[in-house]
Amino acid sequence: MRAQPNPQKVARVDQIRQWLSESKGVIFTDYRGLTVKQITQLRRQLRQNQAEYHVVKNTLFRLAAQGIVSDNLEAILQGPTAAAFILGDEAAVAKAISDATREMRTLSVKGAVLGGKLYSGEQVQQLAKLPPREVLIAQVVGGVQAPITGLVGTLHGILRDFVYTVQAIADKKSA
Repeated sequence: MRAQPNPQKVARVDQIRQWLSESKGVIFTDYRGLTVKQITQLRRQLRQNQAEYHVVKNTLFRLAAQGIVSDNLEAILQGPTAAAFILGDEAAVAKAISDATREMRTLSVKGAVLGGKLYSGEQVQQLAKLPPREVLIAQVVGGVQAPITGLVGTLHGILRDFVYTVQAIADKKSA
């Protein structure tokens, strides 16, 4: 006869599943050596970047991720694990965690699941080096706008020269 699952653990799996379904991705960290004060500080920083930081049990996370995350999480879900569930900009959250790893030397990034794909800790650090989404959009718009502005300036110059030429011919004929 199979034992009934613990209702508290079932509720925790449901909670993790809800966080996964609401988030754009998850960044996993090893929080060993952090004090409660440091974890609280990290949670505050991540909330400012639209992310929730929770300590998760590996087995419960595996159960919750079934059917949501297709990649094998065995390499990441080893040892003490905390997960940052990303609700906003992924690069901003990765940067906040990267900054925290420099400040709190014991914190380390294990990896991430972004867009349903598994990334290593090094790849998350590379993501943290990207500028924020707004800056990237501004750079793309600026890159598109620059040739158009140059074209408009060139066309304006051609029209101006044409008008001056026509005016010069009219002045010559009238004289």
